[in-house]
Amino acid sequence: MELLSPSHGKFIYKEEEVINFEKNIPGFDNLKKFILKDIDDGTFKILQCIEDINIGFIVVEPFTIDKNYEINLSDEVINSLNIKSFNDVALYSLVTLNSDPKKATANLRAPIVLNVRNKKAQQFIMDKADYKIKHPLVKG
Repeated sequence: MELLSPSHGKFIYKEEEVINFEKNIPGFDNLKKFILKDIDDGTFKILQCIEDINIGFIVVEPFTIDKNYEINLSDEVINSLNIKSFNDVALYSLVTLNSDPKKATANLRAPIVLNVRNKKAQQFIMDKADYKIKHPLVKG
């Protein structure tokens, strides 16, 4: 399958690569189908909606930003995504870009939780105040 995003270019993907959000990403009602593609070296990825080609997010694994990142998934998320083991889980933080790269941020408090086995996902909003919604990507 092929998709042409005005912001992120051409995507070629297979049906089995489609990620299905069990709950919508807050603010993006009715959008449930996305694909995930590497950017350059793979540190950053694009989470591209296939239902609305104008919607795509830059994401990064939170461990790239904070090597000690910890998350305790709720039973609701574990059951909803049918997570059976730690190896089923991939985490991604939404990135907010800025014209000044030093002001780019990542949302560590509400990661995207993806079950890599069945391609089910949802955004999980943590209560843990240690993590910021706008955590700087660049220290300093």
